[in-house]
Amino acid sequence: KRIKDFVQSRDPEMGTPVNTTELSGKDNMASLIVPDDFRCPISLDLMKDPVIVATGQTYERGCIERWLEAGHDTCPKTQQKLPNKSLTPNYVLRSLIAQWCEANGMEPPKRAAQHHNAPASCTAAEHSNVVELLQKLLSQNLEDQREAAGMLRQLAKRSPENRACIGDAGAIPILVSLLSITDVSTQEHVVTALLNLSIYEENKARIITSGAVPGVVHVLKRGSMEARENSAATLFSLSLVDENKITIGASGAIPALVLLLSNGSQRGKRDAATALFNLCIYQGNKGKAVRAGLIPVLLGLVTETESGMMDEALAILAILSSHPEGKTAISSANAIPMLVGVIRNGSARNKENAAAVLVHLCNGEQQQQHLAEAQEQGIVTLLEELAKSGTDRGKRKAIQLLERMNRFLMQQSQAQAQAEAMAQAHAHAQSQAQVQALNEAQSQVEMQVEQLLLPTTSHLSDRRDG
Repeated sequence: KRIKDFVQSRDPEMGTPVNTTELSGKDNMASLIVPDDFRCPISLDLMKDPVIVATGQTYERGCIERWLEAGHDTCPKTQQKLPNKSLTPNYVLRSLIAQWCEANGMEPPKRAAQHHNAPASCTAAEHSNVVELLQKLLSQNLEDQREAAGMLRQLAKRSPENRACIGDAGAIPILVSLLSITDVSTQEHVVTALLNLSIYEENKARIITSGAVPGVVHVLKRGSMEARENSAATLFSLSLVDENKITIGASGAIPALVLLLSNGSQRGKRDAATALFNLCIYQGNKGKAVRAGLIPVLLGLVTETESGMMDEALAILAILSSHPEGKTAISSANAIPMLVGVIRNGSARNKENAAAVLVHLCNGEQQQQHLAEAQEQGIVTLLEELAKSGTDRGKRKAIQLLERMNRFLMQQSQAQAQAEAMAQAHAHAQSQAQVQALNEAQSQVEMQVEQLLLPTTSHLSDRRDG
């Protein structure tokens, strides 16, 4: 859950790349602040091969192995007793660390040469059992297929060794061929078996090369609710490999995921949201998601507090708002009041994502309009508070918005002062014109009076005659 939270809050613009021609790798590392989630709790160094222990905590493989070899049976961070000493590779975190390193001009950390993550080979009896199950899968008997698919599903769930053994035995192409089967139970077992197998990294490539994505999308569109849920989870698992994001995005999966997010079960909505978030990290999938109608669905989940999906919806909105089509769709939905409301009353994580959306909206052609609307909603005080007490990312977004808001208010004040000056000048000119008109009228009256008072020629003539 902690890694998922980190993924959903990740700023798409993760820092400014460093000039690698001037800095060596070590100097570069020294000049950067490594996120706490990327550090091993034992060594405090950037993790190269993060693994998850039974308590859910993540450590550098070498560090936790030395801890366990020393005879400890507790989790170093929580002090809880470990029910087992299995180590599960944290592929999500490893991918995020690699992306962060690349974004900051660093070489991603290299894992040790030894294959620590390779599970032990299965025994001859276990291999024989898997082969027997595959033979049942290939039979034309529906009962045998259903039973075998269910058994493989359970085996793949239990351990990394089983997942490796089943993959090595050639089960994946057979399972993929059964994705379009009409029997509901068998289809559920098959897609869930593929989900469990995909947790093992080598199986991800096998699933993709077997052409599984169209079949998984078929189940996502037409399967039972449980099958749809596990199809969405399978797509998320496969999309942890970056190149698979492109393949899945081109398969028609995104509209089906949007539909599941809109009308699925609560679990289905969460699986769909997680898959959509991960797929939309790839820029080429953002437009497809917007055109599939994702924005209105997300805004609905934000406003419907009883949905319990506000966190996921805002995280995806923050990603889509960086795309021109996404920004246009959010603007058209008049989302500013809702986003300001989240910054006013939301959780710390939701506040930062709402601020991230507003940063993108308040930039470009409609910047003045959006800033004016946000100001009317009383955002300035909220941003000042977020800049002081928000998360690190929330503070950055709040400061960006405050800078834009201050420029907008200054421009607005200057424009108002200029308008007032022009109005005063216009009023003064009108006043002068009125005075001049009055003066001219008065002059004309005086001239008329003078003409009336002058004696006529006939009057003068009469006076001479008298």
